[in-house]
Amino acid sequence: MAESLRAPLTLCATVLAASVGGWCDPPVYHVAYASFGPLNTAVYIADADGGNARPLVDGADLDCNATFSPDGSWVLFTSRRGGSADIYRVRPDGTGLERLTDHPAFDDQAAMSPDGVHIAFVSSRSGQADIWVLDLRTRQLRNLTNHPAGDYRPAWSPDGRWIAFTSDRDSKKQLRPGSTFSLAQSTEIYVMRSDGTDVKRLTYGGAFAGGGTWSPDGRRIALYETTIQDSTVMTIVRRSLPATSQIVSIEIESGRREVLSSGPGRKFTPRWIEPGRIAYVKADGENEGIQFTDGSPGLRGTFAAVSWSPDRRRIVFHRELDDQWPPVTPKFSLDPQFALTRTGIFPSYSPDGRRLVVNSARAAALHNSLILMSADGTGRSTLFNDDKESAVAPIWSPRGDRIAFGLGGYFRGNALEAKVAVIGPDGKGFRTVTPSGHGNFGFPSWSPDGKRVVLRFAEAGSKGLAIVDADSGMMTSLTSGSWDDNFPAWSPKGDFIVFASNRDGDWELYTIRSDGSNLKRVTRSPGNDAHPAWSPDGRWIAFSSARRGFKDESVLWAGNAQPYGDIFVMRADGTDVRQLTDDAFEDATPAFEPYKRATSPPVRHYRQSR
Repeated sequence: MAESLRAPLTLCATVLAASVGGWCDPPVYHVAYASFGPLNTAVYIADADGGNARPLVDGADLDCNATFSPDGSWVLFTSRRGGSADIYRVRPDGTGLERLTDHPAFDDQAAMSPDGVHIAFVSSRSGQADIWVLDLRTRQLRNLTNHPAGDYRPAWSPDGRWIAFTSDRDSKKQLRPGSTFSLAQSTEIYVMRSDGTDVKRLTYGGAFAGGGTWSPDGRRIALYETTIQDSTVMTIVRRSLPATSQIVSIEIESGRREVLSSGPGRKFTPRWIEPGRIAYVKADGENEGIQFTDGSPGLRGTFAAVSWSPDRRRIVFHRELDDQWPPVTPKFSLDPQFALTRTGIFPSYSPDGRRLVVNSARAAALHNSLILMSADGTGRSTLFNDDKESAVAPIWSPRGDRIAFGLGGYFRGNALEAKVAVIGPDGKGFRTVTPSGHGNFGFPSWSPDGKRVVLRFAEAGSKGLAIVDADSGMMTSLTSGSWDDNFPAWSPKGDFIVFASNRDGDWELYTIRSDGSNLKRVTRSPGNDAHPAWSPDGRWIAFSSARRGFKDESVLWAGNAQPYGDIFVMRADGTDVRQLTDDAFEDATPAFEPYKRATSPPVRHYRQSR
């Protein structure tokens, strides 16, 4: 498959109007969501010993995954500075910034061919993460893999005839150990000819292998590998937990393996510095830095995706920026009808849209309090905190007088006790509305009249959804069974409740009436669908979905337990599905802002990029 680099741009967003010369009608809906990616990252250039580090180029917007060109005259990197993730190049002195790809899809992980003519990179423009090649002379693009699974991290052989890459195409698609929801990423290393033919599998570990890099003579590939159990630990939000991976070298012709590292610790992204000497990143808190397989002294500090200049005198890498959490930041949307704002997890707006309540931590599995702020992120204060129990998934009542939330243990199985409580936006009137002392209750959603909440429950021998009177505490079962039902959301029209369930094997979205009738499945996708939320007019449902799959080696981005989630919207009956985000991080827990223009959709106008 080939296409022109600057294909017609059929999507626009107000954030891009100036940069691409396009325009569109103002958004009708505003959606807040949480992302588990870093707040921001910047690419740095430094001496080979780590000294004299400086940002490579100003204006970083999740700039990452930088690599030197083979002649050292350019640095390729990924950036969202134009909206979506695209490939850029810049001179090592920071001049000559040039955007190489311009597409609303996810483009990342670029590597230049030895002759400097082609760039291999990962793109989701075909619906999944594939390896694409850009011809810098003609600006033509070609999809080399076009496989329904995910392909990542292309690396050219020294003679330019082969490309090594990571793929989950032979994964058994197993769940993470101990999880009923999260998928474990299982990857192997493959090689193919530079035209995409003659694909060969190089590793057979059945676990996790990644970061393939060629030896200078093109006879071996170095990589890192770990177990599914350790890869799971590497991506969860508790970054202090120990996990181990090792650096391995494989002879391509014979398949002979040699383990080049030892001992505990997270070891990633090997790079062949010279024959017999490989550098790799050690990502273990106080022991993080760059180390070498020959035992020579390493570098201390925070480094990610390190690339060496051809003369080995300089390195480029990325580091995280910013630490103010939770964010309230406008983000690029794939559909101009739906504006996006990144916030903390489980955002919920007051009925007038002037205030916002979110969880305090970066994940619901951590200990959380409730943070109250203005809708623009200013005026922050702690609404509720308990030193022992975690407050999760706040939801503002339609009348604006109360906020319901879960209190206890979540995302660690249903054995932990948890209850649903309510509190006033002034911090007064706290009380629980579910029984204390047994069961796990959580993820409430209000009825349109503000008198009842629908919630998830799990008790001994019973689990499902229930409706509770917020004043009397009287509870009525809505669903129950051996499966898991979760994340209910009551339509503002009052006619339906949407929820996520694995009752048919995969996590899909369903709607049901509040009396338990008219159960209907509204999604049918190959990946988990969850976290549904209604638009203010009840016409749309926003949700997170794994249907596009992984887009990178998940262990490289700590704190992303489910890095395959993107935000989608669909009509209330499950039709007209539209994707809003496209990234390598988990995007989840969407919520609509009460937006007064959410009436009838406008006629949309598009203008092609030029």
